[in-house]
Amino acid sequence: MAEHLTHEHDVLVIGAGGAGLRAAAEASAAGVKVAVISKSLLGKAHTVMAEGGIAAALANVDDRDSWRVHFADTMRGGQYLNSWRMAELHAKEAPACVRELEAWGAVFDRTADGRILQRNFGGHRYPRLAHVGDRTGLEMIRTLQDHDVHLGIDVFMEYTVVSLLKDGDRIAGAFGYERERGRFHLFRAKSVVLATGGIGRAYKITSNSWEYTGDGHALAYHAGASLMDMEFVQFHPTGMIWPPSVRGILVTEGVRGEGGVLRNKDGRRFMFDDVPPAYANQTSNTEEEGWRYTQGDKNARRPPELLTRDHVARCIRREVREGRGSPHGGVFLDIAWIKDRMPNAAEHIKKKLPSMYHQFKQLADIDITAEPMEVGPTTHYMMGGVRVDPDSQMSDVPGLFAAGECGAGLHGANRLGGNSLSDLLVFGKRAGQHAACYAKENSLGVINSGQVAAAEKQALAPFERDGAEGPYAVQHALQDMMQDLVGIVRQEKEMLLALKRIQEFKARAERVGVTGNREYNPGWHTAIDLNNLLIVSEMVTRAALERKESRGAHFRDDFPVKDDKFGSFNIVVRKGPGGEMHIRREPIPEMPLELKQIIEEMK
Repeated sequence: MAEHLTHEHDVLVIGAGGAGLRAAAEASAAGVKVAVISKSLLGKAHTVMAEGGIAAALANVDDRDSWRVHFADTMRGGQYLNSWRMAELHAKEAPACVRELEAWGAVFDRTADGRILQRNFGGHRYPRLAHVGDRTGLEMIRTLQDHDVHLGIDVFMEYTVVSLLKDGDRIAGAFGYERERGRFHLFRAKSVVLATGGIGRAYKITSNSWEYTGDGHALAYHAGASLMDMEFVQFHPTGMIWPPSVRGILVTEGVRGEGGVLRNKDGRRFMFDDVPPAYANQTSNTEEEGWRYTQGDKNARRPPELLTRDHVARCIRREVREGRGSPHGGVFLDIAWIKDRMPNAAEHIKKKLPSMYHQFKQLADIDITAEPMEVGPTTHYMMGGVRVDPDSQMSDVPGLFAAGECGAGLHGANRLGGNSLSDLLVFGKRAGQHAACYAKENSLGVINSGQVAAAEKQALAPFERDGAEGPYAVQHALQDMMQDLVGIVRQEKEMLLALKRIQEFKARAERVGVTGNREYNPGWHTAIDLNNLLIVSEMVTRAALERKESRGAHFRDDFPVKDDKFGSFNIVVRKGPGGEMHIRREPIPEMPLELKQIIEEMK
């Protein structure tokens, strides 16, 4: 083995986004020694791309809101596959977490009387998203980062973890390397919190940044943890379409929350054509009523553009497939139309959506205050992840916790916009709290030198393959295949072909070689990421094959309707003793009567 530096901490947090930073803050506050490992630079976490707001039932704009309504909205949006306990905790604790963030220095937009302003968002019955223009995630990261730095938490920036280490059944630490110099580091820890985000880079068109290669999902899988709901990949309805250099970059749902409408090439608002029965009573059927809703009329119903993301994405796909799409394969998102409804509309749009205005102006030379945007679905969020205990966030590997996008349970079959940021706060906090408790009750585990040697050997293998295929070509081919065969609409024959192709890609990955040395070598980093992408792609495909129905973000052409018998269980993935991937159906625990009553009341 090459030399490596060893670090010792009580709690090790892998990932420096909202969930990781919130977990680190809570663990540090409990008096234990904490380290955070960041794949990128501190402050560049993907959380900064979350624009619309933090969903929490503060009831500042509409006093009819409450944790009960938020709970019911979350469960309905998730098609009742959610962990009801996580949905309950989330709805109850989100308001306090937002106020705590405010106390730590977050500067939110305000109502006329000085309270935190909240905006409308898809699937939420009332205005619920606390926001900072359309830069909410950036403000969250700035606030959490400043708070953590002052707590004296150790931060390892631009490090990649390649393996979790175990002492028997329990977690003992992690092994990784610094991306700049390529030197290996061993992190001993009593407990580990995974907060690594999603898997978007498994797809060709995605709003996700380069870090989102399913690292936490793959680390947990290889460590023996169970993962669930991996079939549910959310395709956000509105990503940029043109020019090609910006394809997939997110266009916040806040545009629609502020009055933006979706039109096809003929100028028709096609969302009026297809409103699900479950939402019919809450959805406007006239342009006038929808406009009044976005302007705060409590008696108006929401516009159809604010239906759940899975539904809007499929409606856009339908318009494109049937020849009514925009010139570059999307549809038009129009906020400029409000100039007919209000004076100084251009200044209003710039104030409410500053990032969107500058994004389109700088990247596409489009003035969104004067002309519509071309948008289309983009891979955005992973509902599936590590299966955790709802209260503690611990996986079925003792000492291994998960929070945020790499954890599963809260969102079920489909996430509501804004619930991701409150998820980070509520369950990041809980993961940090319980990881600290576990660390206090346990000693450092024994490091198995064989595990370290195996992880190092695997990481360095690409250097030993001369004249082999480059990692970029394999990654790009995998992304194209997942986009085409396991995308927004799926069918069995295509997914079976995808599984066959994944096995071929695995064989190619074992021949991938890189040149040069370990310093400043992005090809090497890509080769390591590729192994994680292959694992999560297989998990998504196998779970999607198992769910023979359409529900939430999972839509199958060959099983186009929801099947009640598939609504009673989650699909769980785990690594078998021989390295094979096992799929099983896990029954959802019975919901308490009082929570059932809340859902019935809200219907």
